Amino acid sequence: MDYVELGNTGITVSRLCFGSLTIGPLQANLPIEEGAGVIAEALKLGVNFIDTAQYYRTYSYIKRAIDITGIRPVIASKCYAYTREGAIDSLEKALFETGLDYIDIFMLHEQESEYTLDGHRDAINYFLEAKRRGLIKAFGVSTHYIRAVHALTKMPEVDVVHAILNKSGIGIADGSTIQMLDAINKCSASGKGIYAMKALGGGHLLNEFSESIKFVMNIPSIDSIAVGMKSKFEVKLNVDLFEGKLVSDDVIRQIVQNKRLHIEDWCSGCGECVKRCSSNALSVVNGKVNVDDARCILCGYCGGVCPEFALKII
Repeated sequence: MDYVELGNTGITVSRLCFGSLTIGPLQANLPIEEGAGVIAEALKLGVNFIDTAQYYRTYSYIKRAIDITGIRPVIASKCYAYTREGAIDSLEKALFETGLDYIDIFMLHEQESEYTLDGHRDAINYFLEAKRRGLIKAFGVSTHYIRAVHALTKMPEVDVVHAILNKSGIGIADGSTIQMLDAINKCSASGKGIYAMKALGGGHLLNEFSESIKFVMNIPSIDSIAVGMKSKFEVKLNVDLFEGKLVSDDVIRQIVQNKRLHIEDWCSGCGECVKRCSSNALSVVNGKVNVDDARCILCGYCGGVCPEFALKII
């Protein structure tokens, strides 16, 4: 496994980052021991970087994986807090539930532009204070928006950017792959660490698995790539690919499944998921939610706001 410094943070990370959303309640909903076992396998194989978020509810999996292996990975977490109090609560929750005395990287989740960043200034100020106190090592922002990446280039207080990027532009909210890559390159040139998300387009590029991963891997400004993994088999496959080993088409076919967003019959059409979907993939038709598969990036966020647990990725 190759390791690089994440921008100018002084934090060394593996090129492959374990995306923990996949194992948690919003997606596979694995039992704690099973999910922790998947993370533990990644740690044993040299993956030292885990991406999580308060919204993912996967801190307990990470804590258990650390207990199993005795390996303390680099952890990046995120929250939606916009007030000082909310930021304090989010960081304290991360520290308590992981059992750690600091979080390596703490980020604002899903920022859209300079205006949303301005609206979170109280939270940003707290995270910068937490950095000075040693409670976090670096402060960052995650985004699906090119406009936000451009804005972050001009914010020296931001150390790390977690941006969406894939060869087909799936999930980029306000432009193309080329435009996002231009913004990322400028952000990297300003000294920020960049790690990418959704290299497989939320599952839509699974049939082009190797090509899609390698497309992002070969971009010099990308330090690491977060890939969701929900089994030890998937961990081994991704580690092999990142280590430059030949991965056969037969092996890849074993993970290429016809995943989709499933909507249960009991959906009442309340519309909470429609408001939550940043990809505009959901709508209410005849009193029930309908999904546009061409737009859906299978992030699972909609399931987190459904009061009836009627949405699942299967």
